[in-house]
Amino acid sequence: MANACAIDPTRTFACRNTSEATHLKLISTVLGFFTSAIGISSSVYLARLFRNSPAYSHTLLLIKCYSTGVILSASLVHVLPDASTALSDCRVASRGRPWRDFPFSGFVLMVGMLVALLVDVAAASASQVPQYAPIGHDEEEGKKGCAEQEEELARMKQRFVLKLLEVGIVFHSVIIGVTMGMSQNVCTLRPLVAALTIHLISGGVVLGGYIARAEFNMGTTMSMCVMFSVSTPIGIILGMLIFYLTGYNDSSVNALISEGLLGSLSSGILIYMALVTIIAVDFFHNKAILSKPWLKKASYTALVLGCASSSVLSLWT
Repeated sequence: MANACAIDPTRTFACRNTSEATHLKLISTVLGFFTSAIGISSSVYLARLFRNSPAYSHTLLLIKCYSTGVILSASLVHVLPDASTALSDCRVASRGRPWRDFPFSGFVLMVGMLVALLVDVAAASASQVPQYAPIGHDEEEGKKGCAEQEEELARMKQRFVLKLLEVGIVFHSVIIGVTMGMSQNVCTLRPLVAALTIHLISGGVVLGGYIARAEFNMGTTMSMCVMFSVSTPIGIILGMLIFYLTGYNDSSVNALISEGLLGSLSSGILIYMALVTIIAVDFFHNKAILSKPWLKKASYTALVLGCASSSVLSLWT
């Protein structure tokens, strides 16, 4: 069985370079922190400065669509194929069933999407704040109190959902970071570093805009900005520590299995976030897009450009 295992030594040497992989991960740690910090902090400031500007809201939307295209392409064109290649390696198949016969990459991708869905469903259920009718001395006062209470409940719900959203983003960022930290495959890391940089700065811009609109106090705003900024670097460092402390052999069968499973899980989360959490919400429920055909076309164009710019990187990786 071992002799029948056809391995491309050129690609194996080119893709598995521990020193270059470590260098890429250190770069991504620094870039991840600064790009996310700059993106989210500048967005909070600008969103408060141009709070009522439609142009600023439209710009945020286009950046979000472009970032979504990068995420979708990175997951489908880069991360998932590398994960499938790792799990379909003949050395993994030589272990027999179930590694030889079961499509683990697709299965774990599905698990990642179901986990992301579970987080969304839990957040939606927890955010359903009960509404109570106001008690007023007359009908006019009651109507005024009802309107004020509805606005306050809507604001509370927005803040709560936003906090849960950031928890989900932080969890996802840590998982992606751990995956990068444990991987020694530079063919996977190169496009991930580029995609991660674009994703963090644009994601920070969008999240910062939401935080500013929710009108949190200064302490909460700063803590949310810090959590977003350090989540990916912490994940990368944690993955590197796991790699070195466990004596992880990057050329072993266990390394291929770990990279394949973690890559498939990350890809599932990324695909769900792109298609369900962002694209479906914006293109079918965003009032600005639905009421302005030119904005819908521009948003779709930004989405396609994001997919194309990330996909073209596969030609050199």
